[in-house]
Amino acid sequence: MTNLVILVGRIARDPETRTTGGGTKITQVTVATDRPARKEGKTFKDENGYTVKDSEFHRVTCFNGLGENVAKFCTKGQLVTIEGRIHYTQWEDQSGAKRYGCEIIADKVDFLSKGKAGGNEAAPDIDED
Repeated sequence: MTNLVILVGRIARDPETRTTGGGTKITQVTVATDRPARKEGKTFKDENGYTVKDSEFHRVTCFNGLGENVAKFCTKGQLVTIEGRIHYTQWEDQSGAKRYGCEIIADKVDFLSKGKAGGNEAAPDIDED
């Protein structure tokens, strides 16, 4: 059995890091992916001639060292590849209603572009053709 996710997308907002009571560092980031929108089974263009896109936003969680690197080197708008697994959660809210969540637990994050200036000059070099 396999639970494998590979996403290529842009960071939708700057990473947020917190530390648990046990000392585990958790960094969360939202990654946006696009795909061509479909109407009646076909892709279509907007009034400017561009293919209309549907965007999806994925919650990605990174732990410890990986999370530290993501927090240090990633910024909003940066192109990344995420490899990891889908994780589902279930809980009851204050009113007793069942709630469900879904996130990607990252095992690997590759930086496909540099972030905004001033944020990651020390980031590893990227092979840009």
